[in-house]
Amino acid sequence: MTEISARNRQSAKGSSSLAARVLELVASGQASSRAELAALLGAAPSTISLTVGQLVERGLIAEEGTQSSTGGRPRKVLRLGGTDEFAVAADLGGRHARIGVALPGGRLEKVSTVPFVIADGPEQALPRLADTLEALAEEHGRDRMCGVGLSLPGPVDIRSGAAMLPSRMPGWNRFPVATWLEERFGVPTAVDNDANCMAMGEHTVRPAEHRQSIMVKIGSAIGAGVIVDGRLYRGATGAAGDITHIRIDGAADIPCSCGKTGCLETVASGAALVRILRERGADVSSLEDVVGLAADADPEATRAVRRAGEHLGQVLAANVNFFNPDAVYLGGILSTLEPFVAAVRSQLYDSCHPLVTEHLTIERASLGVDAGVVGAGQFALQRAMAHALRNVGGTGLGVEHLGPAAHRTP
Repeated sequence: MTEISARNRQSAKGSSSLAARVLELVASGQASSRAELAALLGAAPSTISLTVGQLVERGLIAEEGTQSSTGGRPRKVLRLGGTDEFAVAADLGGRHARIGVALPGGRLEKVSTVPFVIADGPEQALPRLADTLEALAEEHGRDRMCGVGLSLPGPVDIRSGAAMLPSRMPGWNRFPVATWLEERFGVPTAVDNDANCMAMGEHTVRPAEHRQSIMVKIGSAIGAGVIVDGRLYRGATGAAGDITHIRIDGAADIPCSCGKTGCLETVASGAALVRILRERGADVSSLEDVVGLAADADPEATRAVRRAGEHLGQVLAANVNFFNPDAVYLGGILSTLEPFVAAVRSQLYDSCHPLVTEHLTIERASLGVDAGVVGAGQFALQRAMAHALRNVGGTGLGVEHLGPAAHRTP
């Protein structure tokens, strides 16, 4: 009797986890038919049809129209049941925030950049941001808002939805950002670090066959997000992709913001480039100044930027050889500089095995500055879908499959 009950619980959990994955793929736009779901999930068509049918009955997925096929019966197009629902999302930087309305399938509307001073701390900065997001939601139809997504420029503990020991976010350490936002807006909230959000955002709009990728954000600091088999990989404690504090020979004993010395961040980040160029007599006070000089082909700035790209490529090469991804995407302000991108690409081709680089895509993020806000929005929509599935009887839901902070209920 006990053994049968255990099997039944396991079966229910498996069914709910599959339903969660189906919702995730449809919400992100990675799948729009039962056949595509079966191919991406490696599940039997009959199993997918049963799961989709259950979700259609619950109103979480709708089928409409047809799409062309290579033969046989035309395929019905899948979409989320409430296509008019949306999430508001923000990608926070040091002095500005990129905000927008996130729609299913990776679409973004009403995107803009607004003032945001992260050094003011969460007690002052978050209420101002919330007012801005509230106005955005009202403009789009507040009653149809189903979630809030936030991208933070520092390490995030996914379970608590708080920044953990962020070196450039004074006053934010362990502040319960997700809980604060849920109490303010009354909807499910997803909070993650910027590199993970960018990885998710870029993956949403990339070809379906790119199932393994590394997204690297290179701004004042450096971060990376890893997509494995079409899903964000977090690692055992959520720290996967933290390449910024890998020690390299070229960094010698330069002090790092983490308290150690010789980290990649000390020679390849935007903050490092500002320091390096100032030491060489250049009149720069910000990363934007560095980018401006390099864009104008200033020799000293160009050399420094190229060298930074070589350092990053050196660290990435070890990860690319180990992971063997389909693609490496570069985001952040330094990715706008061709000498930097070329140096990273050259180092990867020089240091990786030919079998690894034969079909490897190495290029800038196609979403540019919007990658982070798209990803944060998609995480929020996934979180809302997990909440909706639970509310309509999705017992045993494997909520870890539907984005950050999915275990909490507002």
